Amino acid sequence: MDGNQLLSLYVKGERDFRSTDLASANLIGAEIPHANLSGCNLNGASLARAYLERCFLQEANLNGAFLYGANLSFVKLKGSRLLGADLTKSDLRGAQMAKVDLKGAKLSGAILSWVSLFQANLPGVNLCGANLNGINLRGANLAGANLNWANLSGARLSGANLKGASLNEVKLNKAFLNGLNFEGVDFSGLELQEVKLSGAELSGANLSGTVLMGARMRNTKLEQANLKGADLHETDLKGGSLIEANLMKSNLTEADLRNADLSHTNLNLANLMGADLSGANLQGAYLWGSNLDGACLKGADLRGASLRNAIISGVDLQDAILIGATMPDGTIY
Repeated sequence: MDGNQLLSLYVKGERDFRSTDLASANLIGAEIPHANLSGCNLNGASLARAYLERCFLQEANLNGAFLYGANLSFVKLKGSRLLGADLTKSDLRGAQMAKVDLKGAKLSGAILSWVSLFQANLPGVNLCGANLNGINLRGANLAGANLNWANLSGARLSGANLKGASLNEVKLNKAFLNGLNFEGVDFSGLELQEVKLSGAELSGANLSGTVLMGARMRNTKLEQANLKGADLHETDLKGGSLIEANLMKSNLTEADLRNADLSHTNLNLANLMGADLSGANLQGAYLWGSNLDGACLKGADLRGASLRNAIISGVDLQDAILIGATMPDGTIY
């Protein structure tokens, strides 16, 4: 069947085109909303600017299809193949794309807000500048993907493979990144407000100047990470590992750092007003000039820590270990 035959049948009221062979069909600008194209062979088909809203395309072959600027909103594409397909500037909002194979596909400038790409295969995919607000990418393969300038606010990425992905200027506010491996990744200057990073691997990552206000980072590994000047206001870092991390001049106001490992961490000039550091390991930590006004250090281990010129008014040091610690006035405890 060719494109003209399909359109003629559609005008007559036909909607069921399941398993039809439409390889290389010309459907540029076609308006066929609600059509059932499940299982169809659309290999190499031209569908630029086509109106396909709420179409059924499950298990369809769209390898190499040209879908530039197409309206694919709320389309059902579960299990479809889109290898090398061109989806540049297409509208995929609300589409169901679980387990879709998009290897080599072009998605630059595409609208992918609230799309489900659960366990989809997207290695090396180009999502540069794409709107991915609220997208479901749990368990997806995004190895080597280009996510530069993409909007991933509220996205669900838990369990995704982001090895080698480009993340320059990406938006991740309120995104779910629990348990992901971002070891050595450069997040400097990004906005990560209220992001979920519990159990994530961020050792050696560059988070300097990053806005992490209200982030949930329980049991997160931040060993040797650079958090200089980061905004961690009201961040939950309970049980996190920040050994030898650089938190110089960071804002940790009212942060939850209970039982966190901050040994040998650089907290010079950091703002820790009202922070909860009870039970934290601060052995050998540098707290020169830091503001600990109203902070809780109950049961914290401060052996060998330097608090020279630090503000410690109102600090709760009950049961804290201060052996060898340098106090604000320069005396060694």
